[in-house]
Amino acid sequence: MNQSTPQILLRGDQLALGQPRREHLEKYHRWENDPGTVLGYGNQWPQAREVREGGWGGQRANHNFPQFEVIRLDDMAPVGVTTLQVNTFARTAEFVIVLAPEERGKGYATEATRLTLDWAFHLGALRMVHLKVLEPNIAGIKAYERAGFQQAGRLRESGYWLGQVCDEVLMDALVQDFTGSSAVRALLGRG
Repeated sequence: MNQSTPQILLRGDQLALGQPRREHLEKYHRWENDPGTVLGYGNQWPQAREVREGGWGGQRANHNFPQFEVIRLDDMAPVGVTTLQVNTFARTAEFVIVLAPEERGKGYATEATRLTLDWAFHLGALRMVHLKVLEPNIAGIKAYERAGFQQAGRLRESGYWLGQVCDEVLMDALVQDFTGSSAVRALLGRG
């Protein structure tokens, strides 16, 4: 299979955000149906490959559903996907991330999340980004907090973790909370 060169949109330290590539749909599908991913989302059932392929065109054409391929800079390999489900009326979005199972535990979730927030706030002009994470997913909660999210509440008994009912933790990030370095500002020569 001919692998295209990724279109880098935003560069971080170890990772970059790029345009998702159709040729990686099989990888995306594998990552989304990995038991660790299914567990993290609280799903119980895998998604058929045909469903993922069928949704590709609609997702790519929907400006309220931007997706980014997460690319490791040292070898330009895709290691994950992030998504923003944008509410254009409220200027907010829900954040979702999927990392390749073999790439978890390397700090990539924090950097990919931070790059996506940087894009959302500084280029997408969003004022707030939120997410839901299952309470037993301590590693996910810590990664989101390091990226700039704060816990904002919980949905009691709204999820499943290893077949047991659990709470979902609601987290949000505001533009004014996005402090420190910005890849967007650095790209534009504004620090």
